[in-house]
Amino acid sequence: MNKINENTEAALTYLVGFFTGIFFLLVEKKSPFIRFHAWQSTITFGLLLVIYIILGFLPIFGAFLANLLDLVGLVLWLFLMWKAYQGEQYHLPYLGNLAEKQLKKE
Repeated sequence: MNKINENTEAALTYLVGFFTGIFFLLVEKKSPFIRFHAWQSTITFGLLLVIYIILGFLPIFGAFLANLLDLVGLVLWLFLMWKAYQGEQYHLPYLGNLAEKQLKKE
């Protein structure tokens, strides 16, 4: 059986948001590149989920912001998967640094 290349695995860490990020943190133990993307996916999409839940408690304006957050999440999802697939360890502002810190703690 052929092993999936590192860039593809890194892109897959974003596939289902923080779920696949956590999955790859559990199964991938060797590649710092894949683990960085797994951490960034987990932190980024976990934070977006928390914000989305909070917006659900805001009447009217919260729904508008939630729709805007959906769009931002979609763009981030596509962008981060593309960067990972291209072999780039792209750091989102602040969140990428958090992922890097978690990686160094391991």
